[in-house]
Amino acid sequence: MELSVQFILLALAPIFVITLGIEFLYLRRHKQRYASAQYSWADTISNGTLALLHEASDGLMNTFFIMGIYYVLYDFRLMEIENSWLSFLALFFLQDFFYYWFHRGSHRIRFMWASHVVHHSSEKLNLSTAFRQSFTYPISGMWLFWVPIVLIGFEPELVLGSVLLSLAYQFFVHTQLVPKLGPLEWIFNTPSHHRVHHAKNPEYIDRNYGGVLIIWDRLFGTFVEENDAIPLEYGITRQVHSHNPLYLTLHEWRDMFKDAFSGKKSALQRIGHLWRPPEWQPHDDARPENDMPAQSQLSK
Repeated sequence: MELSVQFILLALAPIFVITLGIEFLYLRRHKQRYASAQYSWADTISNGTLALLHEASDGLMNTFFIMGIYYVLYDFRLMEIENSWLSFLALFFLQDFFYYWFHRGSHRIRFMWASHVVHHSSEKLNLSTAFRQSFTYPISGMWLFWVPIVLIGFEPELVLGSVLLSLAYQFFVHTQLVPKLGPLEWIFNTPSHHRVHHAKNPEYIDRNYGGVLIIWDRLFGTFVEENDAIPLEYGITRQVHSHNPLYLTLHEWRDMFKDAFSGKKSALQRIGHLWRPPEWQPHDDARPENDMPAQSQLSK
């Protein structure tokens, strides 16, 4: 079962490709209306290559490292949980809750942002953007966020499966073609909510972290609704102009360590470049709070 669970996304690949093809054909007929959604060979091939690198990295790390740790921790579980619809529902909500915090941390902790920035670095937003992932997620600690679920007593295979199914759902929110979905917008992460998440407009930066559900953003104050009057701009504030998968994956790691080890700084300041928000600089601590630039003006 362990092997089959890890191949959930690959098993769903035909559905992803067919849906992507339908979007591509529709967008070709509406180039002016959806300029920032148009496919290009360079961007799409880069996204596909990043997806393959990510799948290979995750597969190897899950098989030879992460699942082993989960099984060791599972021996110390707090309770025995029988498989039932109620337990699957509880797993769904727990996974989505911890995904929210993983995603929020990936924007507000630079060491995690170094991996996640890859996903946001395209100035286009279409279904192929969902493929734009980093092979460094195991290094930046994505897997650590599911440890509490294992310790509660959920089987590691089911935990991994729930994460992958959540990511499968999120493929479909990376589109500009789906309008707002009425009452569903109150509960679920929809394409409208996720368009906001990918926008680099100051009012939208670092918002809407939800995976399947948007309720966590509403509860914890990170929700912003898409404003139809504001044209969305995609990408990152320090935009990179490259389609090289290795450069896209490693450029923020390089910049982060360069900041950490350059200049005259204390040990805490050097560590701050890793664990503080991406926009943080040592001189920020010495500035009055009311003189600090707004987070939205700085965050990547």
